[in-house]
Amino acid sequence: MTKKIRLLMVDDEERFRETTKRLLTKKGFETLLAANGEEALKQLDTHPDVVILDIRMPGMDGHEVLQQINKKAPGLPVIMLTGHGGRTSAKEALIEGAFDYLNKPCDIDILTRKIQEAYRLKEQKIVKRSEASVSHAMVPISVYTTINEDQTLEVAIHALQRSFESKISTESIMETGHRSILVMDKKGEIKGVLTIRDMLEMLLPDYLSAPKPFMADSIEYSPMFWSGMFTLGIREKKNRSIAEIMSPTPLSIDGNASLMEAAYLMVGRNQRRLVVMETGKNVGIIREQDLFFEMVKLMTD
Repeated sequence: MTKKIRLLMVDDEERFRETTKRLLTKKGFETLLAANGEEALKQLDTHPDVVILDIRMPGMDGHEVLQQINKKAPGLPVIMLTGHGGRTSAKEALIEGAFDYLNKPCDIDILTRKIQEAYRLKEQKIVKRSEASVSHAMVPISVYTTINEDQTLEVAIHALQRSFESKISTESIMETGHRSILVMDKKGEIKGVLTIRDMLEMLLPDYLSAPKPFMADSIEYSPMFWSGMFTLGIREKKNRSIAEIMSPTPLSIDGNASLMEAAYLMVGRNQRRLVVMETGKNVGIIREQDLFFEMVKLMTD
């Protein structure tokens, strides 16, 4: 017979407690309730398997309760719940030793999976490994290739070439060049990004994207049509301003965010790199290859 997972749910909102307990009971969990931190600490004597703990409560808040749980029941996994605007506080709870956090109201299926994962790791005595945050995996702005927005394509090409000559950056011997340049204004703010793809698109003659005349497809793909066009494009456009060619500034992500959040943004928003922010300032760039390097580290640990 499979053992029921015993939960301790700590939340000062009675309606939320009762509703969530009812849903969790249907999922097969044994759920104990506590309305505040003091009650929660007394309930530790019932030996719960997992604690679900609200952060914002009168009296002892979730952070204080978490600290006491860590002292009284080391290794007991705690899933923090946070309301609107409490994300920073929830991330702090991870540093303090919480297993994970979810926003309220949370999807019951997601909560169920988190509970099961926490219980499995506890039973197998697996310590949840601390992942590198985005700020630990990023390339700092100070070592990233940057260029002023009023510079030319020719200057940009030489600058990007130099980034491939230095193979070691941000403690990664697998560094392979940035493949892009941050475009800055005179105040040092990021105005955009210039990628190799941007350069290639700029080289294409404008008429190739115009409505094609009759038989144009067969002409443009013939060897005679393409011959010499690449060389001519570079020579004609090398003095073009970067501001005319660059792509918009990439999306930003907080430096304390997890690598999975970065992966989610890159995949979901079709981004190959993200600007990393800390205290309102641009501090670095995290790229697809930086996440790949983290994959490699995890495979070889």
